[in-house]
Amino acid sequence: MNVVQNIQQNDATPVVLGREVDADWWRGAVIYQIYPRSFQDSNGDGIGDLRGITKRLDYIASLGVDAIWISPFFKSPMLDFGYDVSDYTSVDPIFGTLDDFDEMISKAHALGLKVMIDQVISHSSDQHDWFIESRSSKDNPKSDWYVWADANLDGTPPNNWLSIFGGSAWEWDTTRCQYYLHNFLTSQPDLNFHNMEVQDALLDTIRFWLDRGVDGFRLDTINFYVHSTGLESNPGLPMEQRNCSIAPEVNPYNFQSHLYDKNQPENIAFLKRFRKLLDEYPAAAAVGEVGDAEHGLEIVAEYTSGGDKVHMCYSFDFLSPEKLSADKVRATMMDFEKQAPDGWSCWAFSNHDVVRHASRWTEDVEDRDAFLKMTTSLILSLRGSVCLYQGEELGLPEVDIPFDKLQDPYGIQFWPKFKGRDGCRTPMAWEHNQQNGGFSNAKPWLPVPTEHAAIAVNYQSGDKNSLLQHYRSSLEFRRQFPEFAKGTIEFVSDDENVVAFTRSHAGATMFVAINMGAKSAQISAPVSEFVEVKSPGSNAVVKGDQIHLHAFGSYFARKLVVGENKS
Repeated sequence: MNVVQNIQQNDATPVVLGREVDADWWRGAVIYQIYPRSFQDSNGDGIGDLRGITKRLDYIASLGVDAIWISPFFKSPMLDFGYDVSDYTSVDPIFGTLDDFDEMISKAHALGLKVMIDQVISHSSDQHDWFIESRSSKDNPKSDWYVWADANLDGTPPNNWLSIFGGSAWEWDTTRCQYYLHNFLTSQPDLNFHNMEVQDALLDTIRFWLDRGVDGFRLDTINFYVHSTGLESNPGLPMEQRNCSIAPEVNPYNFQSHLYDKNQPENIAFLKRFRKLLDEYPAAAAVGEVGDAEHGLEIVAEYTSGGDKVHMCYSFDFLSPEKLSADKVRATMMDFEKQAPDGWSCWAFSNHDVVRHASRWTEDVEDRDAFLKMTTSLILSLRGSVCLYQGEELGLPEVDIPFDKLQDPYGIQFWPKFKGRDGCRTPMAWEHNQQNGGFSNAKPWLPVPTEHAAIAVNYQSGDKNSLLQHYRSSLEFRRQFPEFAKGTIEFVSDDENVVAFTRSHAGATMFVAINMGAKSAQISAPVSEFVEVKSPGSNAVVKGDQIHLHAFGSYFARKLVVGENKS
């Protein structure tokens, strides 16, 4: 074989109080992301809630995933729909109560599902008690809990840092007569991680949820925690070097190289403190979101290496507007190995911040259903953990929300070139023959389009050829073979349309070939010693070492070392 890349792995299984605990469950886990506002409304107010999640946990378990990740449900003024937290240890009333959370996590665990929750600790809401006190004066006990700076002599902000949501990252406060830093909305002031009291307080909120039984965290904007105390201005980027994978191309945020407003080396020390806390709890794990267009995989490598920071991270490599291709897959995976030989990534094709891949990658695809089945087989075969976003198993397309119904402040700011994130956040479609797709009996906070209701869960569940059934079958297939979750990966082919590789673990090797093209393809690979394993979507014809793949088709074959059994 022409081996392009070989990626290693590590295992760890501690014993706690005489009971074996799988602290390595996250490695290769499939995590289902829930955006709670849009998952299931249980009380008729048009907004999803915790009881709604509890109601639908049986469905999630039936998919065959390992864990759920729940986007923020904390107390919040909801100016950024929960990502502006005003109390890190309370449930916002629109989502329910702490008792509702406890009931939800109890049922999830009974179904064998791990529960991860979003932690938004790079910034808080300006309505958080901490910020209210901090802005009250320059000498109060929390005066240094946020990032404050004096104006320049001419009254302008201290430097040129920009907010992702538009404009300067600095907002003038008339009480302190100083500027405060906000990397996102002006109502989302950045916490000062250079202050150890701030770190201690945030870690206390992490412990609060660990004590309630959560199994881990998704860390929002993990590389934004620490800023440079020198407040140096960022250098500009030439046009040819600008990258719109993190912010839309119409956003001047892309015009800068963000050397000083994020990605600071002091963040490593905090992540080590965070990991030390997690290690007090058997099998607690964390996945970090790395938002950086220039150094994304380098940061992922840094934050996941050594086993003393976060367990895994995801960057925007497969979330960017760039089309998916065999070359893109190989290059991304190989680059990750080069940057992070002992790190771990969590791959995602869609989430609550980007255009759904069912629309993003299918503009020129005639057989959309076959393409989406192929991408499912692909992401579930790559080395790493996986995040699936609610509704992608149904093939929900992006929704075009008109301006007068837009909720997202990001979209409102950059309309019409960038329409924001509402199009991927519309409510889940449960029942094709019910009002609002079975999401709510009231007017939903965002509309449920008829094209979503037409492919609802109950409509697809009885169809063995549906995309939903393909997800279920593919997840069941993945669970049968440990090499998918834990194994190394070796790329075999550099074909224009076919991604071919092996996954090896504990004496077993799985050969995978996936045709990402809309036309049939043929590759040559030494597979005579392998035994074909029938999988969802496999439709290849093998003659000797020649593998003939139909459009968007796949081929899986396995071999065991002598003396190894198939269990």
